[in-house]
Amino acid sequence: MSSIRKPAVAGTFYPREKVQLQNEIKLMLDLAKSDFDISKRIFGLIVPHAGYIYSGKTAAAAYNLIKGKSISTVIILSPSHREYFPGICVFNGDAYETPLGTVKINEEIRAKLLENSKSIFAGSNGHKAEHAIEVHIPFLQIVLGEFTLVPITIGDQSKNYLDELAEKISEISDGGILIIASTDLSHFYTHDEAEQLDSKIEKYIADYDPDGLQKALDEGKCEACGGGAVVALLKAAKKENFNNVKILSRTNSGDVTGDFSEVVGYLSAAIY
Repeated sequence: MSSIRKPAVAGTFYPREKVQLQNEIKLMLDLAKSDFDISKRIFGLIVPHAGYIYSGKTAAAAYNLIKGKSISTVIILSPSHREYFPGICVFNGDAYETPLGTVKINEEIRAKLLENSKSIFAGSNGHKAEHAIEVHIPFLQIVLGEFTLVPITIGDQSKNYLDELAEKISEISDGGILIIASTDLSHFYTHDEAEQLDSKIEKYIADYDPDGLQKALDEGKCEACGGGAVVALLKAAKKENFNNVKILSRTNSGDVTGDFSEVVGYLSAAIY
């Protein structure tokens, strides 16, 4: 019997109805089009994970870049918002489902990540109700069509776990694999406070400085719920000699709601 992770946030973070979901994603992709293009291989993307109404256009700026790319597998690195656990959990089921259909888990890559690992394990920890993986899959289904998935939740974003995750990713990386670091930025500050915090994150990413970002996050100098995913992505990319980072978009929820008293920050970027 197959084990399929059913949608947990369809109807809240994004539309539940298939045609409405397709149309909304296509509209966001059209609205986020730019003249910037990457002809070379993209190692990874940093993409926000809020409800589509808030961060969808920022996410679409990243997803536009992988249209037509030869990507067979996507590894999504996600924080675990609702459940703490030590280590890093790769989903142990067979597929993730959205209103657009099911996406199979790449069992071969999962096995390689688990092999001889001290902190990466297979399970459902952090996956059951986690939105930070799920919201990306419909975008991927639209821009890629067929692909396999490796969904990973990071239960503890400590340096030792992230270092091992980065090492494992670099070991299995090839031209058909894309890594996504799923993160929002600061939460519920005023617009000006958020701008100070989020601009620091943007600079660490633009400067390709995962160690500086890790230190700043640990010391509370900036905030990102998926900061560990970003650190792991940047470290893995460095190991594989990907030298370019492009910030694609940075926004906050106030840009949509008009309420700048308490905002959530969003950023998208590409590593290539």
